[in-house]
Amino acid sequence: MGQEMADPEIVRQDVERYSLRSALLAPATAEQAFAVFTGALTDWWVREYTWSGPAALAKLGVEPRAGGMLYEIGPYGFRGDWGRVLTWDPPRRLVFTWQIGPDRVPVPDPARASEVEVLFLPDGSGQTRVEVEHRHFDRHGEAAEGYRTALTAGWHELLSRYLTTVGRRS
Repeated sequence: MGQEMADPEIVRQDVERYSLRSALLAPATAEQAFAVFTGALTDWWVREYTWSGPAALAKLGVEPRAGGMLYEIGPYGFRGDWGRVLTWDPPRRLVFTWQIGPDRVPVPDPARASEVEVLFLPDGSGQTRVEVEHRHFDRHGEAAEGYRTALTAGWHELLSRYLTTVGRRS
């Protein structure tokens, strides 16, 4: 995968029944790639994918520790938590729950939430292979396969924006 990329692109996207995997090559060190993924969500996340919406979203964030929350700050300072950090291992690995249901309603029980793992793997050339696996869609019940299908396009858009942001910052 040591190819040069003129424009940011997703290198690979694989779909399994209850899992979605993507891989991309970020033009940054692992430290930079991890920092943009976790510390600059507001810059690259699709605002339409938030509860607050594009006009009212103030901030997206990750509390940098195991047990920390992934959250959004919306109108009037309202905070909505949508995930919990399970593994915080900068700059190598991040695992968090995805506590948003197929109907965009919060999933308070983490045992009924899917999970996202992100690996940041230096390739030796100053770039980083970023591997994202969104798994355990079966925990979302009967709508699991449809939800995974919908998020296939969603993750493609998110990761394309992430790569653009990484490229601007490195």
